[in-house]
Amino acid sequence: MGIPTLISTSTASNSSSIDITSGIDSTYDEYMFVFTDINPAEDSREFTFQVNADGGSGFNETITSTSFRAYHKEDDAAAALAYDTSKDQAQGTAYQSISQSLGNGSDECCAGILHLFNPSNTTYVKHFYSRFNGLHDDDYCMGDFIGGYINTTSAIDEISFKMSSGNFDGCIQMYGIS
Repeated sequence: MGIPTLISTSTASNSSSIDITSGIDSTYDEYMFVFTDINPAEDSREFTFQVNADGGSGFNETITSTSFRAYHKEDDAAAALAYDTSKDQAQGTAYQSISQSLGNGSDECCAGILHLFNPSNTTYVKHFYSRFNGLHDDDYCMGDFIGGYINTTSAIDEISFKMSSGNFDGCIQMYGIS
């Protein structure tokens, strides 16, 4: 891994979304988004992302993804590592879930990292993966692992983050990796 260079910091305060519409360009081959204390305003929400191709609008690019998760309940009543088909997309255009079933209590936030590779390349699709840890709305420690690709050979120059519904708080930092 190369050296991360901070490009921007966005702070959500009861925000419906954070849209990063500048700074994703051909300067770096990899972009890393770091999420700190992402907390939904409403219980049982998913944290999601979607992108726009250069000149596009609507945050609705085609995504193919896969998901698995590890979890452990606070009272030790349940624990597992499992493939999660409900968070996959097969050429879907929905916002991609990257952390799920978050509680809205002060101790129920998530943190994680999303990597986006070669977004300015106009020959190949754009690969991504994310790793999140959060506290589920039913007192589970939940680790989410998502990977996939954005099925466009157009350059990606915008990214949006939001909850499946409702507002959220938190910090999102975007880094370029050289």
